[in-house]
Amino acid sequence: MQSASEQPEQPEHAYPDHWEADVVLRDGGTARIRPITADDADRLVGFYEHVSDESKYYRFFAPYPRLSAKDVHRFTHHDFVDRVGLAATIGDDFIATVRYDRIAPDGRPASAPADEAEVAFLVQDAHQGRGVASALLEHIAAVARERGIRRFAAEVLPANTKMIKVFTDAGYTQKRSFEDGSVRLHLDLEPTDRSMAVQRAREQRAEARSVQRLLAPGSVAVIGVGRAPGGVGRTVLRNLLTAGYRGTVHAVNKNLGEGPHTLEGVPAHRGLADIGEPVDLAIVAVPADQVPAAVADCGEHGVRGLVVLSAGYAESGAEGRERQRALVRQARSYGMRIIGPNAFGIINTAEAVRLNASLAPQLPAAGRIGLFAQSGAIGIALLAGLHRHGAGVSSFISAGNRADVSGNDLLQHWYDDPATDVVLLYLESIGNPRKFTRLARRTAAVKPVVVVKGARHSGSAPPGHRVPVTRVPYATVSALLRQAGVIRVDTITELVDTGLLLADQPLPAGPRVAILGNSESLGLLAYDACLTEGLRPQRPLDLTTGATPDDFRAALAAALADDGCDAVVVTAIPRVGEDGAGEGGGEGGRGTSRGVDVLAAALRAAVAAAPGPAKPVVVVHVEMGALAEALSAVTRTRPTGTASVAVAPPQAVAPAPTPTPALVPEPAAPRAAADSAVPVPVPAAEPTTPGAIPAYPAAERAVRALAESVRYADWRRRSATDPGRVPEFDRIDESAAAGLIARVLRTRDAHTRGVTLDCDETTDLLGHYGIRVLPTLPAPGPDEAVRAAARLGFPVALKTTAPHLRHRPDLGGVRLDLATEGQLRTAYAELTEALGKPEELQPVVQAMVPRGVDTVVRAAIDPAVGAVLSFGLAGAPSELLGDMSHRLVPATDRDAADLVRSIRTAPLLFGWRGSAPVDTAALEELLLRISRLVDDHPEVVAISLEPVVVAPRGLSVLGASVRLAPPPPSPVTDLGPRRLPSY
Repeated sequence: MQSASEQPEQPEHAYPDHWEADVVLRDGGTARIRPITADDADRLVGFYEHVSDESKYYRFFAPYPRLSAKDVHRFTHHDFVDRVGLAATIGDDFIATVRYDRIAPDGRPASAPADEAEVAFLVQDAHQGRGVASALLEHIAAVARERGIRRFAAEVLPANTKMIKVFTDAGYTQKRSFEDGSVRLHLDLEPTDRSMAVQRAREQRAEARSVQRLLAPGSVAVIGVGRAPGGVGRTVLRNLLTAGYRGTVHAVNKNLGEGPHTLEGVPAHRGLADIGEPVDLAIVAVPADQVPAAVADCGEHGVRGLVVLSAGYAESGAEGRERQRALVRQARSYGMRIIGPNAFGIINTAEAVRLNASLAPQLPAAGRIGLFAQSGAIGIALLAGLHRHGAGVSSFISAGNRADVSGNDLLQHWYDDPATDVVLLYLESIGNPRKFTRLARRTAAVKPVVVVKGARHSGSAPPGHRVPVTRVPYATVSALLRQAGVIRVDTITELVDTGLLLADQPLPAGPRVAILGNSESLGLLAYDACLTEGLRPQRPLDLTTGATPDDFRAALAAALADDGCDAVVVTAIPRVGEDGAGEGGGEGGRGTSRGVDVLAAALRAAVAAAPGPAKPVVVVHVEMGALAEALSAVTRTRPTGTASVAVAPPQAVAPAPTPTPALVPEPAAPRAAADSAVPVPVPAAEPTTPGAIPAYPAAERAVRALAESVRYADWRRRSATDPGRVPEFDRIDESAAAGLIARVLRTRDAHTRGVTLDCDETTDLLGHYGIRVLPTLPAPGPDEAVRAAARLGFPVALKTTAPHLRHRPDLGGVRLDLATEGQLRTAYAELTEALGKPEELQPVVQAMVPRGVDTVVRAAIDPAVGAVLSFGLAGAPSELLGDMSHRLVPATDRDAADLVRSIRTAPLLFGWRGSAPVDTAALEELLLRISRLVDDHPEVVAISLEPVVVAPRGLSVLGASVRLAPPPPSPVTDLGPRRLPSY
């Protein structure tokens, strides 16, 4: 251990505010991580006084009852380069610290280029076991890498098993030795697959637990309950009680007089201090100017989470936005998470909870669908739509401005929630699209995720949603969602339709669809809809309008037994009897006759008796509303052994108890061991009884939902378990490319809008990644054109490069296959006569390449999404029709193959109309090399290769441009330490 006198003083650098971060801890509470500064001396002393003698001994290897003045100075004065200290704080208090000191190989203090540092932690005993040290290690390691440190060294007493475990479980490459009675650990800080898996597993458990604390509280206080009937607070209180909430409910109204009070039959208090017992969840329904006092009251009395229904925040303008930021800062300072503000509320239908902390007047039926909506109005519509179809939800969250808890948090929760089989999301903005696609992909691998996105074309986030604004079009975002296995739909109706099918029916094994029913016309409509959606329908089987329920049962049973079909569409209209009267229609088309029930029973019987693998069945009906009700009135899909969600018992202190298995599935290993493990995918629930058969009033709606199920099932089979790999290539010189980039940024003014590389720089940079750009020689006059052609070798192409003519062969700015000097001079004269002077046209000469298909490859950095790789055919297909495919960087070999094949004009690459197929393997390699270049160097903010001529053998890059810019302090990579968003 070094004393303060042994530590040389170094000049301090600017405070690195991008190191500040809010994090979710293992128990679901929050803490803030930030650099320690000279102003923290009193906080450090107060923190140290609350550390036990044993923990102090483990830190300093000797009794160390108090810090000396030199110690305090040393531990609070840092240069933020060679000496860095971070603190985890709750409120204004430290709960843990970590620091590193750069050292030379002999262990003495050093400066760069030394790339090793000694690291040490100290965590208050009251907060040990909450994952604080693990979170601090992630952040101090990221800081060290930013400052050029590649290894940590740590000296730990053998008895300090908790700290040894923090290091060994982190997943970094490490070495361990035993020297002079202590354990010496060396950690290589380069992220590994194992370290990233551990980090994300911890993130998932922590964020899921923070949501579970909100959805399964042991006690609830409604703040802002009026004494007179009506009002938001009083409404929520009544809804809680009507739903039969299993926990304890309290009403809070600061204007109540002295003495005991009740409101809606529950105890009412002036503040949380009067309640006399812990409160887990507070519903805040007071005017915005009174919310800070309510939040402070909650934080000081150990409330774990807040649902803020109050409006008047970011949706109301600049002043409201600042009010919203202050609300989040205040709540997180107490370790609380927020749903809202401007929220509609939350619902948990589990029988052991029955929580309706929302403005919905009734608790929905229990079901297998998890529902998240950023809009209260849309949330009401979704609940109503599911209710009309007899479907229920496991949980529902309407987050309003979603200043804190977002769709990402709910994906973390629903990923391994045994009560949820299908996830439905209505999103108006995505605060962290890169993280969202990662979480959605992991969740979609075990259960369907269906998304409808509002505000797709507004060009900005909705009022109240403070998110990074993306520059990429919605089509690109949509493609990235589909890459992650997300089922993206366009309307609320489609969201409900698709959710109903996925919640109650098995996934289809393929696109082959049998169609049967008692209406030939309705069957043909279903047939056409299948073709439109890319399915493979069989010819419809017409049972005629006189078909009986037994006819339906027999036909459906035969279709389900047919190995040549993967799904069945049943069409039904009211049966016409012998006397000409319709059966099953009923008044107003409701179909109230007994015939409807018999038909529903026949269809269910056929499904239940079907042999072999289960197949999805959907029903299309016309004017038979009662049939839809009868088909949904069955026991819904439930996994074996998942009864309900347990309510967490009330707790007075911040650390939460280990949740019950019904609330959070726990591994068999001890908790500490599980914290380091990579999560095992949770299998989707399998039906134990036949589910409801979804019925739709239009063939197009039924088939569209079925088609989404087919595409999702195909993604599950092909990509969910094997997303591909990022291959290694030869002829890549990463260090040479980094040197070129650094030299350009250093010598040219790139600090404002970046810099575009010139032709030679572009060629050199791409060459370092094995990408050859065909040489282009300037031709300011015909004589120079002839000399260039002689240098390159005939035949050649003569092209204009003026911005208004570039990539516009339709304007006549390109002459090809010029085999002689005479042809070249003639073409030059024709070009300048038709289009303008040489200085305007900027002509160039380029060697001819084998004929092929002209394509375009691009990569760009978006402030919200990160690096995106794009591909399409050059010219009208990509520019006029927008026929481009997109994938996130780094792309895998499977991503590259899908990029090439997912554009609509892909047949032109694979021998369309007898043409020769092109070398798609070379094209895929080019895409992967570009992906690798952009991934390795965040300074590369844009690349465009156009055209790339792909021939039957090989390809040629004829044009290229590269743009550089200094990377932001926190690039959008989703690879850094876990942190909550801050807008």
